[in-house]
Amino acid sequence: MRIFLLILLLLFIPLFSQSTTKIHILTYEGTINPVASDVIRGAIQQTDREGGECLIIELDTPGGLMKSMQVIVKDLLSSPVPVVVFVSPSGSHSGSAGVFITYAAHVAAMAPGTNIGAAHPVSMEGGADSSGTMMEKITNDAVAFIRSIAEKRGRNVEWAEKSVRESASIPASEARQLGVIDVIVPDVDSLLSWLDGREYEVLQGKKVLHTANAEQERIELSWRLKLLNVISDPNIAYILLLIGIYGIFFELYNPGSVLPGVVGGISLILAFYALHTLPVNYAGLLLILFSIVLFIAEIKIPSYGLLTVGGVVSLILGSIMLFKDSIPFIQVSWKIIFFATVITAVFFVVALGMGIRAQRRKPVTGKEGIVGEIGEAISDFEKGRGQVAVHGEIWDALSQEKIKQGESVKVISVDNLKIVVKRNL
Repeated sequence: MRIFLLILLLLFIPLFSQSTTKIHILTYEGTINPVASDVIRGAIQQTDREGGECLIIELDTPGGLMKSMQVIVKDLLSSPVPVVVFVSPSGSHSGSAGVFITYAAHVAAMAPGTNIGAAHPVSMEGGADSSGTMMEKITNDAVAFIRSIAEKRGRNVEWAEKSVRESASIPASEARQLGVIDVIVPDVDSLLSWLDGREYEVLQGKKVLHTANAEQERIELSWRLKLLNVISDPNIAYILLLIGIYGIFFELYNPGSVLPGVVGGISLILAFYALHTLPVNYAGLLLILFSIVLFIAEIKIPSYGLLTVGGVVSLILGSIMLFKDSIPFIQVSWKIIFFATVITAVFFVVALGMGIRAQRRKPVTGKEGIVGEIGEAISDFEKGRGQVAVHGEIWDALSQEKIKQGESVKVISVDNLKIVVKRNL
């Protein structure tokens, strides 16, 4: 009996001693920018720190900045844990910079109904010359880069070059046939079953994955990274820039109002951060600032609308040119440009114009308010002195003209507590 119990104990000890393996999963949807590189680097470090078997990145991206992509690729190639890039769910796309990232992963997987490709670079920094010799240099450099990645990971080198030079794009089924990716699976559970028992080389050496029935832990973006990712959107950056300009202008025009200055300052700082992460064309930024100058000048100088037209044209051109290159997802929406232009023009021309005209309006109270008013003499003026009734008030008055009782008079100035009048002809 004791021998039987000992045998059972020996059989069950391995089951109790097994530690639960953990898989870390990061979902990233959006453009590849500095925030994306921070997110992926942090996910790799967390997976390594917590002893995760591997990191799965569920990716859906139209592409992004080459500089940020290069940082991500460097992190993937030197990762201490296996990294799986899984283009999912169905309908997702790994385009442009996403192709480099997918190629650099230890495992490249796609869900049915996804596609990959169109990796032709627009520029390395998002702001370089995109034509002629410079564009050829950029393309050749990108080709060499993706070929080196493909050779290291054992993937299709020829198609990688074709994706960069010709913007080739293929669906998941064709990508698997051509050796661009390793596997097509519908979901993460299927992917984990496929990965179980496979061996991959990481920074410290080779690692065999044990992913069957592994615990799945989702990596959530911190509020800071979520905020930075939101404001890195070109449309949000553009709106923050305009709000910042409005706020600072209000504060300078009405010192001490505080709130416009605070809101404007915060908006400008956030806008400058966002612009730092995007390929900004400073000519476009200067045109936007110049349009504000023209709107203000319209209020000060009667140009019969010419300055307003110039401001509208300058704002539209500046908005279009604000971000370099012709990448669709790094451009300001036409709808936002239209509404921003209309609101800005109305704001400066109507609202501020009314405010300034109100300040220039003739006072209606106090000493200044009585100048120019019409009254009636209630006594004959003797030696240039008499009394008049103005606005129901009786004033001692002075005049160089002879004025008789009952005559209409006009106030021309105020002298201490007396008014100076003349006949109202």
